[in-house]
Amino acid sequence: MLQENEKLRLLGRNIARIRKEKGYSQNELSELLNVSREHLAKIETAKRGLSLKLLFKLNEVLNVPESAFFDFNEKI
Repeated sequence: MLQENEKLRLLGRNIARIRKEKGYSQNELSELLNVSREHLAKIETAKRGLSLKLLFKLNEVLNVPESAFFDFNEKI
């Protein structure tokens, strides 16, 4: 079973991967989410967690199921 910090790291990497696949820069996505680019960067590098509210906004903006963020089997 993965430790919490490892889960946050994988979650952040999945968010970054999906963001790039959808063609968004950190600046573009952060504007759509109404958060700073620095905040998004810290989430993607597991230096900060994220709220469910922000996770749902990510789901909506990136148009992927929430479960896509939690697919920890795929290593990047």
